Amino acid sequence: MSKPLLGNNRLNQLAFVVNDMDAATEAFGKLLGIPKPEWFLTASHEISHVMFRGRSSDAQSKLVFIDTPSVQIELIEPNEKPSTMREFLDTVGEGIHHIAFDVDDIQEKQQTMEKHGFPVLQTGDFTSSNGRYSYVDTIASYKTLVELLERDEPQLIKPVDPLFEPLLGTNKVTQLAIVVKDLDKAAEAYCTLLGVEKPNIVLSGASDITKIVYKGQHTEAKARFMFIQTPLIELELIEPTDSPSTWKEHLETKGEGIHHISFVVNNLDDKVKLMDKLGHPLIQKGDFWNRKGKYAYIDTTSTYKVIIELLEKF
Repeated sequence: MSKPLLGNNRLNQLAFVVNDMDAATEAFGKLLGIPKPEWFLTASHEISHVMFRGRSSDAQSKLVFIDTPSVQIELIEPNEKPSTMREFLDTVGEGIHHIAFDVDDIQEKQQTMEKHGFPVLQTGDFTSSNGRYSYVDTIASYKTLVELLERDEPQLIKPVDPLFEPLLGTNKVTQLAIVVKDLDKAAEAYCTLLGVEKPNIVLSGASDITKIVYKGQHTEAKARFMFIQTPLIELELIEPTDSPSTWKEHLETKGEGIHHISFVVNNLDDKVKLMDKLGHPLIQKGDFWNRKGKYAYIDTTSTYKVIIELLEKF
């Protein structure tokens, strides 16, 4: 086992870029069972010192940070000035923009990432606390950007206790899943980043066991999977093959990248019906290859900017 590239493998943040912060905070508040979070505006360049692709930028963003029982969720609405968030919104659209790791020495870790072929995209200083950040271009290897966070004081993690019932009965994000073309290559990259041994590849189960239905039609939905454990959240890598599936559709229409986030729920079928009533239809469902549970993918991209997977474990 090698040392993680960033000194730790604690993936602690999922960041969403959105067009409308007020709509996003309303939606995520209901999802997590909390009051609508309040956003703040990042500081002007005199304080934030934003540099994007080697040039000074007047980029500012509306930000919200929500600490959940697993990872922190960040919501970002950028202004029109040059930034990696603005670029993402203009070219990809709303969605998960990056994952983040805390580091002890951001300059050293930037150099480490550059030596591995990951150049710096954007840097800046925090607004709401003392510290600095750096986005590095890891899209080719990790299918999403990686953010480095260096804090001058320890981060105060305050998971928000739901004041009302979370929409899915839980506010804990348990998994981040990424669709890839080459599972072995992606696994090598992620295991090097995280400093972990490569887990075994899991193959699709027999169709009479998995009973997969995609867009109302039965399908084998063949794919290869790998599950990588990190301290706060599980990473799933998915390489679809030639049979119809939501993973294959994603690869063909959007390319490699983040496909879904997951929540473990009770009474999955009831949750599917609830989400359908709220305007979020079922995309694909099936049983685990090992008969120890079932899953359902829900089309929540219009509201939550990513597909939500429901998992029920037996």
